Amino acid sequence: MRVDLFDFELPEDRIALRPAEPRDSARLLAVDPAGAPELDDRIVRDLPRMLRSGDVLVVNDTRVIPARLDGVRVRGDAVARIEATLHKREGEDRWRAFVRPAKKLKVGERIRFGEASESMACLLGSLDAEVLDKGDGGEVLLGFAFTGPALDDAIMRLGHMPLPPYIASKRGEDARDIADYQTLFADKLGAVAAPTAGLHFTPALIDALGARGVTIERVTLHVGAGTFLPVKAEDTEAHRMHAEFGVVPESVARALNEARARGGRIVCVGTTSLRILESATMPDGVVEAFAGDTSIFITPGYRFRAVDILLTNFHLPKSTLFMLVSAFSGLDRMKRAYAHAIASGYRFYSYGDACLLFRERSVA
Repeated sequence: MRVDLFDFELPEDRIALRPAEPRDSARLLAVDPAGAPELDDRIVRDLPRMLRSGDVLVVNDTRVIPARLDGVRVRGDAVARIEATLHKREGEDRWRAFVRPAKKLKVGERIRFGEASESMACLLGSLDAEVLDKGDGGEVLLGFAFTGPALDDAIMRLGHMPLPPYIASKRGEDARDIADYQTLFADKLGAVAAPTAGLHFTPALIDALGARGVTIERVTLHVGAGTFLPVKAEDTEAHRMHAEFGVVPESVARALNEARARGGRIVCVGTTSLRILESATMPDGVVEAFAGDTSIFITPGYRFRAVDILLTNFHLPKSTLFMLVSAFSGLDRMKRAYAHAIASGYRFYSYGDACLLFRERSVA
């Protein structure tokens, strides 16, 4: 499909720079093809009343690491600042990363990340890495001097929270983001972007869901920085998704299959939970255990196998995420929903408001 079909006008002031307080007070737009009305303005705290006993909420329990590293590359007397955003671990001492500037960086060169002095010649608490390979779009493979837990500790010590570029361009990272950019379910270290639909949950909301008879199951998808990359191709078929590592445990697969057999619905919290779950589901709708990489790219025409309802934030124009929700609920319907959200003052993207999408069965 043509990428420009997924374009729309989004005013700059609609992009949220801070989350709602409390988190479950964010606005929620229900989009239900069988609803009356089709578009219903709610708040996230209403979620339990919009679901029913026997439904299963699937959340992503990945935990964001401080994946942005600042450093220098020294070549003779020439010193250049380097910024790297880690996006996928490839081994005990290796990460794929997007670096800036990347054009003049050569394979075999070393980068030192850490606390720089004014001259950048002396660095304390530093972390060295070698450029092992270069790809397209500023992507490199870095081999670090540390390995395993020692590397993890160094990244936690030296890194910065990788705020999305549309937030980072408007304000700097601060202490609030350390907590704000993690979900209540965050457990397994490895993401470089938050599964942002999960940011809306509070202990009170979880208690209310339990009282309603809605259970919660956890999957993992370590979200990569590729989620922020713009779609530069003119047609969706020419766009390449970056692989991300995910896990659907055997116990979760079994619980979801049993719930569906009893008539319960699978409700994914976020596009990340949806993508790993769809990657683990067979054509006949049976969810299987999964552990590995997925680069699934969902656009209109995709036939959903597992997911009945999707809770997700509002996404940017021409993004792979807006393509996914258009596949789930229909492009024309999502354009109407987004036009309503913009006109009604909903806040967009990572720290913004949410929508609850009920899948139209006729959508391919």
